[in-house]
Amino acid sequence: MKTVDFFFDFSSPYSYLAATQLPALAARVGATIAYRPFVLFAVFKAAGNDMPAKIPTKGAYLFKDLDRWARHYGVPFRFSSHFPSNTIKAMRMVHVAAEQGKAEAFSQATFRAMWAEDRDIASPETLAELARGVGLDAEAALAAIETPAIKDRLRADTDEAITRGAFGAPAMFVGDELFWGNDRLHFVEEALKG
Repeated sequence: MKTVDFFFDFSSPYSYLAATQLPALAARVGATIAYRPFVLFAVFKAAGNDMPAKIPTKGAYLFKDLDRWARHYGVPFRFSSHFPSNTIKAMRMVHVAAEQGKAEAFSQATFRAMWAEDRDIASPETLAELARGVGLDAEAALAAIETPAIKDRLRADTDEAITRGAFGAPAMFVGDELFWGNDRLHFVEEALKG
């Protein structure tokens, strides 16, 4: 079975948009999704890139474009009032959830919380609610995200994405092939079929 390595940061609205479409895409072609959080700021720094919202003309375009894509996909979207958000602990929590086979459920719930429900995913209370919502022991999960092993996993995913050529989010890999952006999902599907 083929796998899509889905590298993302919860702070990326385009990663949210891709996440709304990837499960159905994977089901159509019989593939699996590996949810791989990474630290987007570190990826930007390594690639000499910067967030589009920092460039006034790109930022103005981005707001319209995100609304357009959300309408196209038929998914809820509202630009987060918590942006830019410190998403490190939420991304570490993906690794905690993965240990119990719940990476997808937690990732999807957290994306919705940030980009559809305008919740503060940096808040320990919100993280605890999200963890409980997917069947995790919230207290144990919050403790686990502070452990060296979980911190190292997020660092390792970030380093791997950089080594493989990622320069922004979402970065999706089918084998060694990089597909960047939610607007490249048709190419991801082609690669999975090929």
